[in-house]
Order: sequence, then C-alpha cells, then structure tokens
Amino acid sequence: MNRFTILISLLTFGCGIWTAQGQSSSDYTLYRDRAGVDEWENDPRFPQDTFRFVRLRPEDHRDWYIDYPGSDLNFSFRLQQMTSIRVDPDPIVVSILDPKLRECPFLYTLETHTLNLLDEEIVVLRDHLLNGGFLMIDDFWGPSAWRHTHDELKRLFPDRPIRELSLDHPVFNIVFQIKEKPQVPGLGIGIESQFTGRTWTHGGKDPNFYGIFDDAGRMMVIVCRNTDLGDGWECEGDDPYYFKEFSEKKAYPMGVNIIVYAMTH
Repeated sequence: MNRFTILISLLTFGCGIWTAQGQSSSDYTLYRDRAGVDEWENDPRFPQDTFRFVRLRPEDHRDWYIDYPGSDLNFSFRLQQMTSIRVDPDPIVVSILDPKLRECPFLYTLETHTLNLLDEEIVVLRDHLLNGGFLMIDDFWGPSAWRHTHDELKRLFPDRPIRELSLDHPVFNIVFQIKEKPQVPGLGIGIESQFTGRTWTHGGKDPNFYGIFDDAGRMMVIVCRNTDLGDGWECEGDDPYYFKEFSEKKAYPMGVNIIVYAMTH
C-alpha cells in the first residue's frame, strides 16, 4: 500500500457503544481475506472498545457490495493510522433485519439508485437512526439516481426535510478543514481527469451533501451525492495520480470527518 502522508492526532473518544459484538458468522458477514491490507491489534484489555465499519446489506439492493471489501478494509486501516481512534481491523456486513443491527451505530451504503427498502426494513432502520444510529450514503450520480434516492429517503423519514449542508457545517471542519465539497470520481475518470478536467459521470457535475436530522438537531443521515468516497478508499493503491489528487486530498479527509462527527454528536 502507498504510505498516506496526512497524519493527525485526536483525543481517543470513548467508543464502547460503537462496538459491534458477537462476531460469529451466524451474526454477521465477516470478510476474512484482507486482500493485502495490513492488520493490527487493539488493546486486548478493551477488545470491545473500538469503532467498526459496518456495511448495510438490504434485501432488495443489488449493488450493496460495490467497492467491497477493499474500501471498507482500506478506510478502517487509514482511520486507525491517521487518528488515535481504536478501530476494529475487521469491517463487517449486516442486514437491516438482523437483531445485531442495534449494536452497529455507524452504517454505510452506496449506489442507492438500486436500493428498494422493504416496509419492515424501513421501520427497523428508522427506529435505529432515531435511537442514535448514523447512516452514510455514498456513490450515486446524476438526476435519476438522486430522484430514486430521495424517494427512498422520504419513505424512511416522510416527515423530515432533507437539508443540503453548507460548508460551515461541522462535518466539513471537525478535523480537516474542507474548503470545497469533495467530488471523488471513479478510478478511470479520475485518471483521465488530469487530461480532460472532468471528474463526474451520468450528468452529476456538482457534488452535494445532504443531512437528515432528529428533533435535537443531530444529523442521523449524511447523503454524499455525485461523489464516490468509497472508490477513493478502495483504489488508493491503483494509480499515483489518483491517490494524490482524490484519495489523499478528498476521500480520506471527508471520511474521517464524517466518522468523527458521527461519534461525537
């Protein structure tokens, strides 16, 4: 793997509630082939006091696995490398209807233009988010994908607005000072962008970030539109230009900010 040059020291947050316990395969899908990503050990005295990256696997979502497991493994590695947050080296996949979902406060999904939540999944996921959970939605491009994603979010929270986030929102400056909303393209378009200047696809020229908030003003859902942070994590070692321009400068800083915001609000 390339060496990541941005290093930052953070206070270690009390992350006990962020632990996904019960690691048997009957509870979770746990990817055990690390695909060359370094492994590490956390303090054996506090085996459950860690943050864990959790990917959702809804019943009707054919693209839930995109960028898996590379993005999940690389991001977990970089998070423990760049910060003092204790991070579980094994990201997992969990279905919405799995009872263990309530032990997974941070959830990640993507390519939501193919997501169709079941009615029972909506009830469970809404309750989970209102009770302290946090959902990150990533990697969908263009007007059609936004319409479908918007419709699914309104099914999830019909009574709550989907608010566009401005750059003065804490998620853009809680650790890294992000001065423009980051657009991370897929690997091929990213490499070509050094010649074409184009970093978007499917008509998704402008990156947008949206939030859904609870009654106390806590953001429960962040929606990353017309950007692909997951590719920035997964493909960090595939091309030096892509790593420098998109993984290092955009995908990892934004990802770290989202995690730290979610853990502290």
